[in-house]
Amino acid sequence: MIKRILEIKNLIEKGKVLMIYGPRQVGKTTLIKSFLEETNLKYRYDAGDSFEIANNLSQCTYKSTDEHVDNYDLIIIDEAQKIENIGNALKLMVDRHPNKYYIVTGSSSFDLANKTDESLTGRKNVYTLYPISQLELNLDISKSELKSNLEYYLIYGSYPEVLSKKINSDKEFVIKMIANSYLIKDILEFNRIKNSQTIYKLLKLLAFQIGSEVSTTELASQLSIDVKTVSYYLDLLQKSFVIFPLYGFSRNLRSEINKMNKYYFYDVGIRNALVSNFNKLDNRDDIGQLWENFILTERIKFNEYNKININYYFWRTYEQQEIDLIEEGGGKLSGYEFKWQKNNSKSPKLWLETYNDANFKEINKENYFEFVL
Repeated sequence: MIKRILEIKNLIEKGKVLMIYGPRQVGKTTLIKSFLEETNLKYRYDAGDSFEIANNLSQCTYKSTDEHVDNYDLIIIDEAQKIENIGNALKLMVDRHPNKYYIVTGSSSFDLANKTDESLTGRKNVYTLYPISQLELNLDISKSELKSNLEYYLIYGSYPEVLSKKINSDKEFVIKMIANSYLIKDILEFNRIKNSQTIYKLLKLLAFQIGSEVSTTELASQLSIDVKTVSYYLDLLQKSFVIFPLYGFSRNLRSEINKMNKYYFYDVGIRNALVSNFNKLDNRDDIGQLWENFILTERIKFNEYNKININYYFWRTYEQQEIDLIEEGGGKLSGYEFKWQKNNSKSPKLWLETYNDANFKEINKENYFEFVL
């Protein structure tokens, strides 16, 4: 089993709810169960889709919550967003039993956050578990092995079950299953979206536009729906950990573009499954897009797991000067250009003139370890 950066034993705290977000099949349940194999705490483990559990906890009474906690040291609820009033139920448990530990997981940050934000203010610690990072893989394998497997990560992604398969056809089967049977299906069912084809078409359009600014007006026209519906779907896909946005950076210049966003996938394997392209890297014309998406997500994982607080942007002007990634943190600005092949990219002149204290660097397949490890 691949070692994860997040470890429950280092995260739980008496009298607070440990909330672990992340997409389905990313390893949340495995993370918890590996902790349970080692702990001496007396625990209760329940799934949020259990009718009996959901019915009892949604009542939010002293009796229902006290009986649930009973004489256990640790209470765990998997996929807790499926329980109505879960936030109030957890608040009752924590307030009445502050000497115990609580863990809940959720595959939709929107639904679980909406149900817990107000009621659990000051009573929770929140973490996100992503598909396996290069940082985590490097705990078990060498940098040379990481580099030799790089093509597989770019084609099939980094979901735990995908990485466990040795044959390419098995990797392809698993990532297709995750994309179609878990991520997308959950979104459609849980949010009662009837027109599933629209969601699929939207995701395919985004998959082909990685690294490009996305116009919601154009998407609406291509999908024959209104702009508000497109924005709603985009928000839903973000909060379900399928895609994430990158906003335009603008501070000093009128010529800086910041009205449209770029969208990337949390896992490039999901992206490739949506466009049905699992060709080798030397036989495809989207390697630049794949590399940009891959390295950006790995950087986000690296910063979050190392508790480095960063704001992320892209930079572009009407004069077509651009930088793939701008990081803002600790009072500093850093610009990064992503190139698959080493290209000795130079910083746009206007960027350095406008932000003369900023850094700039090209990240390519030769030097990316220092960026993500």
